[in-house]
Amino acid sequence: MSGLRDCYNVEDLRQEARTRLPKWIFEFVDRGSEDDLAVSHNREAFRRLKFRNRALVDLSGRDLGTTLFGKRINAPWALAPTGAAGLCWYEGELALAKAAAAFGVPFTMAIGSTTPLEKVADHAGGWLWFQIYIWENRNWTYELVDRAKHAGYSALVVTVDVNLGVNREFNQRNGYSNPFRPGYRTVRDILKKPGWATSVLLRYLMTTGMPRHANNPPSARSQHGAVLRGDNSTVVWDDLARLRERWPHKLIVKGLTHPEDARKAVDIGADGISVSNHGGRNFDSVAASVDCLPSIAAEVGGKTTILLDSGVRRGSDIAKGLALGANAVLLGRPMLWGIAAGGEAGALHAQKLLLREYELTLGHLGCANAAELHPGLIVSDESLSAHRSVAGQSPAMEIVR
Repeated sequence: MSGLRDCYNVEDLRQEARTRLPKWIFEFVDRGSEDDLAVSHNREAFRRLKFRNRALVDLSGRDLGTTLFGKRINAPWALAPTGAAGLCWYEGELALAKAAAAFGVPFTMAIGSTTPLEKVADHAGGWLWFQIYIWENRNWTYELVDRAKHAGYSALVVTVDVNLGVNREFNQRNGYSNPFRPGYRTVRDILKKPGWATSVLLRYLMTTGMPRHANNPPSARSQHGAVLRGDNSTVVWDDLARLRERWPHKLIVKGLTHPEDARKAVDIGADGISVSNHGGRNFDSVAASVDCLPSIAAEVGGKTTILLDSGVRRGSDIAKGLALGANAVLLGRPMLWGIAAGGEAGALHAQKLLLREYELTLGHLGCANAAELHPGLIVSDESLSAHRSVAGQSPAMEIVR
């Protein structure tokens, strides 16, 4: 490829990112954990879902935006927290935040970012959310929460699907560590990507030094990077309740796949939840997020705002999520591939591609806006197979409830 002009979909951006990034960064973004089963299952789950199109509908008044937490956004998504943004592009978090502001959607700043949260707040504009984990050292967590509040972030996204950590064996094979420390394998791969070395790494070395977690409290930095979780995690629902008491703005709980957990989050006072398996990056045997969405929507739909993430690659995936009960989706990897391919322009390009695909999907469905999407438009491969297996029965399409 020769740049953004040859990227016609998210997969093209992914391939462009592959050509630009050192292997250890690309695989850190692209892969999941263990055997990468959850990553592939997220995509397979979306592929299993099919739409029934509608014909001869007047779409002249279509609206591609929606309302989220009472605010108007120009597309039915927010940018997900992605700690690797600053490795994909120099100050990649700032590039993503500016692209989100320009597009009129929220941006979520990740706790593991290499750009200070205050700098993004001062220079990006737009609707800013801040993502945290609840650390074993609760005071570190509260310090970051207070910083985000003082910097003007208007939503706190608490990621809860971490527990005892993750098993990303490919990181070990690639020599990648967190925080990053150069080694033979990483340096070898950097030398193979001189464009990245000069446009990203060299710029850091000439300004702020080796990329590191810029938002860790000083006491955590002195320990060469904070430990997010101990060997025996003690984080429980009461910790989320304490954050609800401390945080005065919107609180979103990210990483839920079970209806009971969704109900607990709502009972504590969460303004929103994200049905998410962390993009398949943590637990390799977890169910696909979109497969978990209908039962969670049945449990808490109408009681809280529901977001969906993990596996979204097409505008039709966005429409499927909205039809099954989500109010919006979170975009993670597509945005990282976008900035790796072209910085802020690449992130804007990725959103434009997805918005056009979403618009075309609405057109085929005869829907003028997100509110007109509903489960009755969707059928699944399983329902088709079940009907076809019944002797003498026509392959009628069963609605996904």
